[in-house]
Amino acid sequence: MNIYKAFKSVLTILVLGMIITSCQKLDRPVLGAYPQDANPPGGPLKFFAAFDGTTSNPLMNAVDSIRANFPASNPFAQITGISGKGVQGDGVKIIKYAGANDFVATATSFSVSFWEKRNGSPAGNSAFFFHLASSNGYWTGGSAMFGLFDWAAKNTPDSAVLKVDCIDVNGNDNWFQWLGPTAVKGIQDNNWHHMAFVYDATTSTMTLYVDGAANANKQTWGTHGAANMDASKITGLDVGGMRNIPNMGWGQSWDGGLDQFRLYSKALSSSEVNALFVGKQ
Repeated sequence: MNIYKAFKSVLTILVLGMIITSCQKLDRPVLGAYPQDANPPGGPLKFFAAFDGTTSNPLMNAVDSIRANFPASNPFAQITGISGKGVQGDGVKIIKYAGANDFVATATSFSVSFWEKRNGSPAGNSAFFFHLASSNGYWTGGSAMFGLFDWAAKNTPDSAVLKVDCIDVNGNDNWFQWLGPTAVKGIQDNNWHHMAFVYDATTSTMTLYVDGAANANKQTWGTHGAANMDASKITGLDVGGMRNIPNMGWGQSWDGGLDQFRLYSKALSSSEVNALFVGKQ
């Protein structure tokens, strides 16, 4: 009996030793040496359409990768983008999404980033590159924010007149504009250019970045502070146009190339903007 117990004890020790030894031989990742999401759940990137899909379904090709937000319609043609695929507008149709996820609800500061490819300025009209539709009744039936390239004087066809309008919960709005002597040259030459409009609520200032560099002409919204848009009234997001154009009597949808459309609920830093430009993101 004592011999049996002794044998069991030895066997138990041997088994435990084997287990411990085998565990020690397991490959363990070094702390921190694992894939990390650059935009974790709840991160500042709230909407992102890369337009990189290669399926026969245009809705899948334009899906927002943050929350798998598929557009209700995508009538744009696919083209070669700055990175992978992009889309080409025709001046009439628009890409419609149900919304921009929680961008409006979380954006006190915000950034709008995308790549554009235009061959000259819009012909006598304003070409909208995006629009946040709202049921607030402000701005020709409802808008919370929109951006456009306006037409320029005939003697300066490559001077891009840029405008972004933001409307708060009380119907107060502000036009951030680059026009006249501050119009941006060289970005309607039928080549891809990176654009970023960055609003910092701490200074009520909008900075325009073109191809990674900050434009010297910063625009302010007085002392407004937080964007303070009404998230409860958002009815959709339009990329490459504005669904309310027929009510306006002016303006048109985008008639150039678009790629890598992003909405952030924070003011990107200059280094972050430059990284998007350098990385063709």
